Amino acid sequence: MLNEIDITTKAKVLLEALPYIQRFRGSTFVIKYGGSFMDDANPEIRGRVATDIVFLASVGINVVVVHGGAKAISRAMEKEGIEPEFKNGLRITTSETVNIVEKTLNEEINPEICQLIKGKNGNPKGIIGNDLFLCQKLIHTKNGCEIDLGFVGDIQEVQEKVIEKAISDGYIPVITPIAKDSKGQSFNTNADVAASHVASALNARRLVYLCDVPGLLKDQNDSESIISTLKFNEVDDLIDSGIISKGMEPKVRSAKRALENGVHRVHFIDGHMAHSLLLEIFTDKGIGTEIVNPY
Repeated sequence: MLNEIDITTKAKVLLEALPYIQRFRGSTFVIKYGGSFMDDANPEIRGRVATDIVFLASVGINVVVVHGGAKAISRAMEKEGIEPEFKNGLRITTSETVNIVEKTLNEEINPEICQLIKGKNGNPKGIIGNDLFLCQKLIHTKNGCEIDLGFVGDIQEVQEKVIEKAISDGYIPVITPIAKDSKGQSFNTNADVAASHVASALNARRLVYLCDVPGLLKDQNDSESIISTLKFNEVDDLIDSGIISKGMEPKVRSAKRALENGVHRVHFIDGHMAHSLLLEIFTDKGIGTEIVNPY
């Protein structure tokens, strides 16, 4: 039985969330669903994330999910006896492996995430990226040299009306990062970049990256050194100094692109932390890193 202190604490939590719920009702939030928690042996973690997504939708926020699936793709390739190919540390997607990527993302991971959301009484709608993203072959340049990554796409256009229709029909769109070119050829794309393009196309109020770390860190060896708030014009200096590096750099560059295209704020939070999505959005202090729009 709850005592008076417990009741008061619970009430304070709800009251703290109230102005945010009122402010964000009717807004669009894009959630990049990725990180090792997707493959965690403990389904409770994935269930908590699904609960948070359904909570956001239940209080009137238009939630759009864009997901990756690198580890599942690697497992699917191993089953086929295919060794991953890399060039200068970058994964190559061949004509053979792009089919594996497409099948894994569209037919395995997407339905699984939809089922998780449905299990929390949400109303998901799987949307394959082939129906959404138009792309060109990505020309990657490193140190002045072009690197051919094969069937990796550079998104040029988002058919946002497909997403908007799903939202207006009461669904939570769940999107795969597969794109197609003008000839209908499928291409693998970076899910962080795909989420950025979706957020930009929808003029989203928030873009949230679920990560394996608490946020952007001043010291990569100190999980307590979280940068709570970062101004847009401070990002490049942190990249140049190496504070933002490795796997976080492409995420932050994608975030910067979204902010330049009208997204209000971008958040980086730990997908493993219990209800990190709700804590970041509906509390005064938050728990991760936010980058603020320059305008």
